[in-house]
Amino acid sequence: MVDYAQARRIMVDSQVRPHDVTDLRIIAALLEVPRERFVAPSRRDLAYLDVEVPVADGLPRALLRPMVFAKLLQAAEIRENERVLDCGCATGYSSAVLAQLGASVFALDEDPSLCAKASENLAALGLHAAVATGPLTAGWQAGAPYDAIVLEGASEVVPERLLAQLKDGGRLVGVIGSAPTGKGMMYRKAGEHISVLSLFDAAAPLLPGFAKEPAFVF
Repeated sequence: MVDYAQARRIMVDSQVRPHDVTDLRIIAALLEVPRERFVAPSRRDLAYLDVEVPVADGLPRALLRPMVFAKLLQAAEIRENERVLDCGCATGYSSAVLAQLGASVFALDEDPSLCAKASENLAALGLHAAVATGPLTAGWQAGAPYDAIVLEGASEVVPERLLAQLKDGGRLVGVIGSAPTGKGMMYRKAGEHISVLSLFDAAAPLLPGFAKEPAFVF
């Protein structure tokens, strides 16, 4: 029988802290949220390993590796009551962590079954997020503008439509590029200008709709 509380502590001590994640609020949230609840039942014993764990049997979606997720959150510098779009929330793990940070969370996924599971999981933990179903590339205009947007997977292209939903001073973080050459990136909006900062080497499962269009070959 897995001691999940101990597994969470080991995850934080071996995967998160050694990669320069020093924000104590993030560490506390990761220790609090039961990651095993948000993965496929057949994979719960793998929930705290340094891998991308599938969220549901038969669906090509997975949680980000703990290190990647934690470093993106730290870069985003999310504060209490900030409006955050969790793009690709899947079963709600990332939304739960964001809610633990005190954010006002808007959780988006395009799979209705995943959205239903996210709502169920969040309610069971006494956490709140507004959950919606829709295409990830379109974002959630009804909740915009956002202080921060977190991509819960990789994009091979710059997510222009999501950047348009940031408020002045807003940040978008995610993994940009194709494995194994992706980068954790942060985009920051200042007026009409978007600045870009490369954060760290990273890989993540590709989110639906964020693939680069095939180049035409003569």
